[in-house]
Amino acid sequence: MRGFALAVLLGLAGTTVHASAPATAPTDAFPDVARAYRVEINGRPVWAGGDRQRLPMASLAKLMTALLLAESADLDQALVVSPAAARATGSRIGLRAGERMRASDLFDAMLVRSANDACRALADWHGGDLPRFVARMNARAAELGLHETTFANACGHDAPGQASSTRDLAALARAAMAQPRIADTVAKTRVAFRSPDGRDFAMDTTNALLQQFEGALGIKTGYTPGAGRCLVALARRGEDEVLVVMLHAPDRWWDTVALMELAFDHARRARAPAP
Repeated sequence: MRGFALAVLLGLAGTTVHASAPATAPTDAFPDVARAYRVEINGRPVWAGGDRQRLPMASLAKLMTALLLAESADLDQALVVSPAAARATGSRIGLRAGERMRASDLFDAMLVRSANDACRALADWHGGDLPRFVARMNARAAELGLHETTFANACGHDAPGQASSTRDLAALARAAMAQPRIADTVAKTRVAFRSPDGRDFAMDTTNALLQQFEGALGIKTGYTPGAGRCLVALARRGEDEVLVVMLHAPDRWWDTVALMELAFDHARRARAPAP
């Protein structure tokens, strides 16, 4: 465990960290946790650093792909895997060109395992081709007011113009989690299915917080050489909800756990009656 996480976890009950900040001015209390980060408590930004800086987002881009699909695709349909999807690099489940798959199964694989071949197959199927699907991603980003976000591909590969901010990604995450199909999927720790052609697939989540951190709800991990380790994490305890977004985070798991514990403690103390 890095020093930051240990210090925070051991000092939760202390008074060395002052979390109070106006709703419009989150403080950069933890500048070393990531190149850019944002922490929201019950929808209000409390701590942030570089949260409007445009950076590569890795597979956090799949949240927009998922949002478009959840909003407008019939995921009960079957599709034929495109040659481009079968050639996808990075995280993958081993799709083969020409094989039939259910869109719903690939949707799960895209979000749970961050499978790039599943993501590309869905984009090619629903968009007709990748450029048209990416154009829809950018149009939807504009509709959501994500002014620091542009997409160059559907799955998060490093590419010129593929960038977002932690502020925008927090808003995208909330839009995605408002879709029950997405909220249900990102909470899964494992998925297994059989394709219409009779191939069996099984995969575990890339999200180490699920079933390990109390109240964890999802939502998405990411990594590329250009983006580093990225994460959007959401957790709920009682009436409190904490959202953390990290871009290029050296230790995204321990530091996210520490930030979330501190945020929940801050929410609890903020409701406590004054002595």
